[in-house]
Amino acid sequence: MNKPLIIGSVAYTPAVITIWEGIREYFSDSAIDMDFVLFSNYGRQVDALLAGHVDIAWNTNLAWVRTVLQTDGQCRALAQRDTDTVFQTLFVARAGSALTGLESVRGRRLALGSQDSAQAAILPVHYLREAGLGEGDVELLRINTDVGKHGDTGRSELDALRAVMDDKADAAALGINTWEAIGRDELMPGAFEVFWQSPTYSHCNFTALPTLSDERAQPWVDHLLAMDFDNPAHRPILEMEGLRQWVLPQLDGYASLFEAVKEQGVSPRW
Repeated sequence: MNKPLIIGSVAYTPAVITIWEGIREYFSDSAIDMDFVLFSNYGRQVDALLAGHVDIAWNTNLAWVRTVLQTDGQCRALAQRDTDTVFQTLFVARAGSALTGLESVRGRRLALGSQDSAQAAILPVHYLREAGLGEGDVELLRINTDVGKHGDTGRSELDALRAVMDDKADAAALGINTWEAIGRDELMPGAFEVFWQSPTYSHCNFTALPTLSDERAQPWVDHLLAMDFDNPAHRPILEMEGLRQWVLPQLDGYASLFEAVKEQGVSPRW
């Protein structure tokens, strides 16, 4: 009997258990045996991948960058969600505010999410710098309420919105998934508006080391990509994980985060 592929994932919400039990069940009628291990944070997960305790890690974009840096590029991305290829950071303010574009944030207070959130902290600072706005030009309110999970919970972004509501900040940086979740749940309807959105970039991917052979990895990837949104048995899991289709990774979408990590001195480890 072949040794099962072990997939690592971070348990940022109880739904992660349901998602991975569903994916494991999907693979149960295939020739690829797999199981999963859950971690409390991405630092532990990356360490486990590097130590060979898991074969594949379901990584955020920051966890991917850190894995690349710690392995001198000796790792590879296997697959990602269709929604991971078009991720964005949004700057939002109270509806009816006078903010229009990045330059309008000059001299204002901007609330950021947790310090290890690419979408709500690291990349927002990068975009400000690209626009010629240093930390002396914008007052940054950093809200570190879910460190370790790379902003997956969205909690720090909701706290950033509350800071705007409480007049502690003029604007907040959010990932597009948090913004869309607010719309779906009808939280604070009409209270906020987007005044700037970033170019698209890549978010999560399945990461593996060279120690995982193509003979083991490729059948798993092929079967993963075969999940079908139109199949009633597959759709609930895909919807819970926030995608319609698994796709091959778009590595050029990580360029902006590599730049941001370097310029801000973000640690290649935790």
